[in-house]
Amino acid sequence: MIPEEPGVPPGGSAEAGVYRPDGVFTVVAAFFRKTWTITELEIRKLRHDPTELLTRAVQPVLWLLVFGQVFSRTRAIPTGGLRYLGFMAPGILAPSVLFIAIFYGIGVIWERDLGIVHKFLASPTPRTALVLGKAMSAGVRGLTQAVIIYLLALLLGVRMNLQPLALAGVGLTIFLAGGAFSSFSLVIACLVKTRERFMGIGQVLTMPLFFASNAIYPLSLMPGWLRIISRFNPLTYEVDALRALMIAGAKAGAYPLGMDLGVLLGVMALLVFIGGRLYPRVVV
Repeated sequence: MIPEEPGVPPGGSAEAGVYRPDGVFTVVAAFFRKTWTITELEIRKLRHDPTELLTRAVQPVLWLLVFGQVFSRTRAIPTGGLRYLGFMAPGILAPSVLFIAIFYGIGVIWERDLGIVHKFLASPTPRTALVLGKAMSAGVRGLTQAVIIYLLALLLGVRMNLQPLALAGVGLTIFLAGGAFSSFSLVIACLVKTRERFMGIGQVLTMPLFFASNAIYPLSLMPGWLRIISRFNPLTYEVDALRALMIAGAKAGAYPLGMDLGVLLGVMALLVFIGGRLYPRVVV
């Protein structure tokens, strides 16, 4: 048994003769400092390969320019008085964040093959901090998609809500959704452990999540069974929040904004916790 230092109560530390209690604040601050280190490490990768952002922007641009322009002429989808392009812009931003985040887990498999995960696991960094750091970086990448879609929507004549509080709400929504879907991706990577299986599962999941949401048509058009599924789809709540925040003159969403953000936060927290528990299984 290691003896306590004289004059230092249990749970404290002596530094230059000054007693500093190891309180909850110190532990929490250390956790978020390590989380930010992982986030910064992931974001730094964009500086080495900025073309990834441009290639990711191709798909939403095609959706808005081709699909959106065509369907805005048909006027067959009830949009509550909005132009279809305005209705669709948030519905394209949300899946863009999903497509970025859902394949985040493959990077963990690459890091395992390169031995980087082993170094992370040998460090004193909490497992949940490793997962949360990656989740936060996915949210930051999603914000770049928002900039592209905002600019394109404005060029197409969509009346966007540019008030600071609305923009902050959009950023928070993207941040939470990107974190939730990237954590889900990491959980899948911890379970399947191979790039081939992960790519197959990722491709299978993205389209059902997209079409079982209100991204390109309102919930009222869905059959009853699909509407029930949409209630368990986090993408539905992301689109609902973005549509209420992004478009000027848009009516309130199908769900209260607080509920949308609460669901995204809860899903993200749950998946970060599960991902932290499963993270060591990547190398097993």
